[in-house]
Amino acid sequence: MRPWIVATLLLCSTSLTANEKTALERGDYGPLDKAPETALYERPTQVSDRVYSAIGATQPPTYENAGHNNNLSFVIGDDAVLVVNGGSNNALARALHEEIKAVTDKPVAYVISENGQGHAFLGNHYWKMQGATLIGHADAQGEIDEKGFGALTRMQAYAKEFAQDTDLANFDETFEREYRLDLGNLPIIAKIYGGAHSPGDATVLVPTENVAIAGDMAFHVRMPPIFDYTDTGAWIESFDAFAEETADMIIVPGHGGPTDIETVTAGTRDYLVFLREEVQALLDEGGSLDDAYQIDQSAYRHWHTYDELAARNAGRVFQRMEFEF
Repeated sequence: MRPWIVATLLLCSTSLTANEKTALERGDYGPLDKAPETALYERPTQVSDRVYSAIGATQPPTYENAGHNNNLSFVIGDDAVLVVNGGSNNALARALHEEIKAVTDKPVAYVISENGQGHAFLGNHYWKMQGATLIGHADAQGEIDEKGFGALTRMQAYAKEFAQDTDLANFDETFEREYRLDLGNLPIIAKIYGGAHSPGDATVLVPTENVAIAGDMAFHVRMPPIFDYTDTGAWIESFDAFAEETADMIIVPGHGGPTDIETVTAGTRDYLVFLREEVQALLDEGGSLDDAYQIDQSAYRHWHTYDELAARNAGRVFQRMEFEF
């Protein structure tokens, strides 16, 4: 992080009591930047022999993390490299490319975006200029068509100079259920298991490496965000199908470091089941939306983004379950 930013944050926060500070200001999410010499929040870690992931901040996107608040992964075959998630902007994509070139001289031939959120696709503009084929689910492309300009504008507002020269880029190829490619003696399967956190949530399987780059199908460390359009019932069903196939694999979630299926089950499915059960009890008792906001989620207070998401999640689940039959 730039020294003047640190000084400004410290100066602004000294007059606040601990209770008045946000979770980000209190340092609940860890450092604002772990790799100040690069746009990346953190340099890549090696997950397996051929899979690497730059683990993003488990905090909201900020200037300090340059929007690197999701995981940016890459897979190295005998002939080519696959990147999973283009990044929030060209600066992040460029920084990830430098890390890739430090490991291999193979070209980045493909980029798969885990969904249609800005931090998954906005950096695709850079990768397109490098000659990569951009791939995503058809529903993720729909999100880009509908909301891409808004995502770009919001990113430009916080990322400032990191956003320079970033523009929208559509997928070159889309898929409905599954997409297969070979990086050279290294088969890859991009797959959707059904409705989840957002439209077009895809998992990238690297079977010979025993790695599943799960994207936003699976969470841990960070509280799962539930949007107005998120169908939590469908997400539970999709997660079960995902878990059955990846039970013995290393899981690289959309946020947080590599882990196992038990951990992301607790961080995703178990939380969704808990919240739906609490909301159903309220509905059975004739409770209101205000009551939903008061659901006791303190068991999850240790999760990052709890302050930002817990009450909002409960309200959104309540509003959707009111009309479930």
